[in-house]
Formats: sequence, structure tokens, C-alpha cells
Amino acid sequence: MTTNDDTGARPRRFVLLLLVALTAILVDLATKQWVLATFSEGESVDVIGSFLQFTLVFNTGAAFSLGTGYTWVFTIIASCVVLTIAYIGRRVRSVWWGVTLGLMMGGAAGNLVDRFFRDPAPFHGAVVDFIRLPNYPVFNIADSCVVVGAILVVVLTFKGLGMDGAIVEDTRDAKKSKKGRGGADPADDSTEGKGQ
Repeated sequence: MTTNDDTGARPRRFVLLLLVALTAILVDLATKQWVLATFSEGESVDVIGSFLQFTLVFNTGAAFSLGTGYTWVFTIIASCVVLTIAYIGRRVRSVWWGVTLGLMMGGAAGNLVDRFFRDPAPFHGAVVDFIRLPNYPVFNIADSCVVVGAILVVVLTFKGLGMDGAIVEDTRDAKKSKKGRGGADPADDSTEGKGQ
């Protein structure tokens, strides 16, 4: 199955993960505060024609306005996500995984701040959304961070990059390299002596 010999010596990337998460939270909160100070609810402004607009909406559901009315459920789920990433993140040694998990943690935490502290009540706060694209629910920077993080999880998994920074090889490739180093492949025993 795996590994590069130098992965044990790689530094942990938890600080990187936390810095990415903190940056995502600060950018998310800053843009939300700007939108709240600049727009009234439902007001729309064209940024790039009708392709990209800023529209202030308050979302009591999940990401992209799904599940409106179950705010407390999403508050609990988001809290669990942040805590789980914090727990897993302490073992990360890959820069890419540090960035990926940092984006997901920051995105979840950014919306969690809204749920904890915004009206109408703690744990039931409405998330501030403002980015509108055609035929797409209104979203915010935190939602974007979660989506980009999820895409990176798929890419890193597909590429076989482990959280420890090691590249996970295909089992068949590992067998071939073992055979190339002098190991015998039992499946080839049946062909010995034929055609000699």
C-alpha cells in the first residue's frame, strides 16, 4: 500500500489548518458586515450584469437556503463538524490537507457564528447570504469555503494523497514493484518450465 519514507519527519500542519480557518472566518464575517451596512434585505445590485449580483437575504436553513426552519439542527451539525475537523486536524502532515480542512472548518465556523449570535435568538440565528448567481441559491463566503474544501477532498482522495502526506499506491502497482525487486509472484508459478 504506501508510503514515502520521509512522511514521519514532516511537521504537523495543524497551525496551517487553523490559520486557513481563521482567515476564512474573518473574510466571511467582514463581507457579511459590509453587506449588512450597505444593503437592505432583498435589495439587489448587479456586479457583473445579471451573472453575478449581491442580494441580502437571511437564511435560517442549511447551506444554500436548504432546510429552512431547522436552524437548531444545523447549529448542532456545524458544531460537530468543527470539533471533528479540529480533532482530525491534529494528525495532518500534508499542506494540501491542512488547507482543505482549514477551508471546511472556517466555512462551517463562519456560518456557526451567525447561528450563535445573530437574530432572532442564540442557536437560531439567521445566516447572512448575499452572493447570487443565475439559477443558484444565494450563498456567502463561508458556503464557498465549504464547497471548495469538499471538492479538494475528492481531488486529494482521487490522487491518493493521505493526510500524512504519503501517496497511497494502487495495490497492483505495489505488487509489481515488489516483484521487480526480486519478489516472486505466486500466480506465475504455473508458467515456469513452459516454453524453455
